[in-house]
Amino acid sequence: MKPIMPVLMCGFRPFFLLTAASASLFMLAWLALLNGWLSSWNPAGGIVLWHAHELIFGFAAAATAGFALTAIPEFTHTTGVKGEALLPLVWLWLLARLFYLLSSFWHPALGLWPAALCNLAFWGLLLRLIARPLWKDPGRQHLSFVWVITCLGVLQLGFFIAQITEGDALPWIRAAVGALMILIVIATSRISMSVVNGRIEEGRPGGSAPTDGYLARPPRRYLAIFCIATCSVSEFALGHHSVTGWAALAAAAGMFNLLNDWHVGRELLNRWALMLYTSYWLIALGYAGMGAAWLGAPLSPSAGQHLLTSGAAALAIFTVMALVARIHSGLWLDRRPWLPLCAIVLVGASLLRALAGTSLVAKAIMPVLNLSGLLWACCFATYLYYTWATLTGPREDGLQDCSAPQAKSSRDC
Repeated sequence: MKPIMPVLMCGFRPFFLLTAASASLFMLAWLALLNGWLSSWNPAGGIVLWHAHELIFGFAAAATAGFALTAIPEFTHTTGVKGEALLPLVWLWLLARLFYLLSSFWHPALGLWPAALCNLAFWGLLLRLIARPLWKDPGRQHLSFVWVITCLGVLQLGFFIAQITEGDALPWIRAAVGALMILIVIATSRISMSVVNGRIEEGRPGGSAPTDGYLARPPRRYLAIFCIATCSVSEFALGHHSVTGWAALAAAAGMFNLLNDWHVGRELLNRWALMLYTSYWLIALGYAGMGAAWLGAPLSPSAGQHLLTSGAAALAIFTVMALVARIHSGLWLDRRPWLPLCAIVLVGASLLRALAGTSLVAKAIMPVLNLSGLLWACCFATYLYYTWATLTGPREDGLQDCSAPQAKSSRDC
């Protein structure tokens, strides 16, 4: 068998590296723009659209690709994409980021076209890689991944069309946030049963016996997804309207209802389960904050929106990367204190960012934004520091795949 570069051994390896690196770099660049340190650079459409677009369709898209390319082969019992077959997708992601950065330097007629084409090609290639095994899988239980990822691609197409035609591109971004929340619910419902029930490390020497105490029940999940989708459609069509406010409160209620599945006792009280559980809380609180704002409460909808993006999405992505990168590199989960500490800091950073959307910190908004952004960026930089060797180096057992660790391997960190 031809040796494979370790970083290309599994789909999550290059894309989790890109996820963590882009999170830190994009946030630091955003803070530099806010503080006027990069005043000579103004991307097409302005810095707000660039910031929102790159965190949803750059940072979160890289995490989506890394998860999908690793989890779907496991769900469907098929061979995953690895080696040189991963390179076109990686290059498309990188070029899409570069071309957006350069959009202000070349002729206006060219504008965002290169970035748009690379971004759409990225989604198209990702769907091509995951759709066939999902469609051929008996029962087709996981096709929802295809529909949500397709939705993200379509929404990004709408974003670029609005930009190129000088329309309003922000509604497309806000709708994409809703699609991302749905994707988080779908993806973490699969992972959470293994995490809460202790099956993610089944076979670990000295580990506790797995249980079946937690079940992600479809009715509650479907109701929450329906409410989130309804809120997104209402926000896209009506904007800041009382109907959208009530739809957002329904989405919050749907998520609070979904949290009831998690209340199974002591099995919930481990760091990985609590991190995923907290991301659900942040989704619920985010929609509650947005609904309250649209119904007249004295706060900005951005407070709730940032609980969704910098809070729920970031924490869910961070947790999934921490789980997947270890298990599918042939290692047991990392039990060092940096991981829960970073999760706590991420939550704190998102709460600070939400606080900036209220009148409580109106006189100190820039220090609050700077502190929130720096803490957020540091969490992903810390992840990169602790997982670099795992993501770029060979497996300890000499295998060149994404299989879980063998029972004889007991390394903790």
